[in-house]
Amino acid sequence: MTRRAITLAMTALAAGGCSMAPTYHRPAAPVAATLPQGPSYPALTEGDGAIDAIGWHAFFPDPRLQRVIATALASNRDLRAGIANVEVARAQYHVARAAQLPTINAVPSASRYHGSVSANGYTSGYNNSGNTTEAFGISSGFAAFEIDLWGRVRSQSRAAIEAWLASDEGHKAAQTALVAEVATAWATVGARADALAVARDTLASRQQSLDLARARETQGVGTGLAVAQAELLMQTAQSDLAAYTTALAQARNALQLLAGAELPAADVPTTLDDDAVLHSLPVGTPSAVLLRRPDVLAAEHQLQAANASIGAARAALFPTISLTSLVGLASGSLSGLFDQGGTFNYGIGGSATQTLFDGGAKAGNLAAARARHDAAVAQYEKAVQSAFSDVANALARRGTIDAQLAAQNASVTSAQRAATLTRARYDNGVDTSLAALDAERTVYAARQSLVATRLERVTNMVTLYAVLGGGLKP
Repeated sequence: MTRRAITLAMTALAAGGCSMAPTYHRPAAPVAATLPQGPSYPALTEGDGAIDAIGWHAFFPDPRLQRVIATALASNRDLRAGIANVEVARAQYHVARAAQLPTINAVPSASRYHGSVSANGYTSGYNNSGNTTEAFGISSGFAAFEIDLWGRVRSQSRAAIEAWLASDEGHKAAQTALVAEVATAWATVGARADALAVARDTLASRQQSLDLARARETQGVGTGLAVAQAELLMQTAQSDLAAYTTALAQARNALQLLAGAELPAADVPTTLDDDAVLHSLPVGTPSAVLLRRPDVLAAEHQLQAANASIGAARAALFPTISLTSLVGLASGSLSGLFDQGGTFNYGIGGSATQTLFDGGAKAGNLAAARARHDAAVAQYEKAVQSAFSDVANALARRGTIDAQLAAQNASVTSAQRAATLTRARYDNGVDTSLAALDAERTVYAARQSLVATRLERVTNMVTLYAVLGGGLKP
């Protein structure tokens, strides 16, 4: 058989193998075809809103926040570890793919000895003549290259590439989460600063109330009870001021950790900016948009990897067919190795191995592969359901947060007006000091609630953007 015929035969055997992996079918999504709608939800557009196509620069228009997000994407250690894990999975895929090709080795040899060289250039015996003889050779070939008739090696390679793709999608999901976490932490710093400012204003106001109560007591028109009540509110304000000071410091620390690098003071907010994020998103009604989320795609790639692993386990039940080859030249002189003085030799062989008894190990491997596939199906379906729940919860909050914010703004206005009127009545002797102090407490609570509601509105928009797959594009 000529070398060309041998090559063609090997190529045909390698290319003609079948696959034992089951035909892959994406499981039906175990959720409704449309996102939820009703009294708690905002009106949705009919088409696909393609939130994942909106870059984070467009969604977060504040240049300070853009710079902080860019820093986090470049420096966050968890994200760096995710990138490294993707590279590990990619390298493992290349290793698995290389198994489909033969490993070819070249083995040069040289020797110097007492003896003679036969016609083919190798040693023919040993003599005592004292003559020095040289022999040179070079051989190349592959040993035990598996002809992948049943698709075992290709199924393993397929499983490896799906694991790589799953790792890559997992990295994308981590990036989306990081962008959302950074934006939320950035807004939280601003909200904590606002809450601290409210506490400071309240402390100053209660100090004035306490001074007034003491003056009235001195003048004989006030009581010790009024002074004690004013002191209690003053002490509460001091306690709240300390607590909000700590909360602001901790919020800054959390933002710094997410960024992974020192942030310029100019990029750290000193108040909550309601315009740091878009106020609305074009969310469509179809729930199929969830299938494009990175975490859902990662779960599907894991499912496809499990599907390919079944093919590898099935193929392992069939005989393993291997080829070996050797091609070489030999000569009694180095200068004659590659010309007419060299002798050409080649050989090729094949073998088939079939396991007759292994105690059920291969059958067990197949059963395990099928069980892992079933688990991967359940994990994929859970990922879809979790994505649907995330979006539904974000939409439910989005549908009511504007009304709550409007009511909270009105509450602050009413509380401040009531406090002004109550203070005037107290000054004129119509109302008690307790009524005036209660009115002040109401104003303080309403202002702090307004700060919390404003923060919730911002974080809700960030969450909705992230759970719909936003945050990947700059």
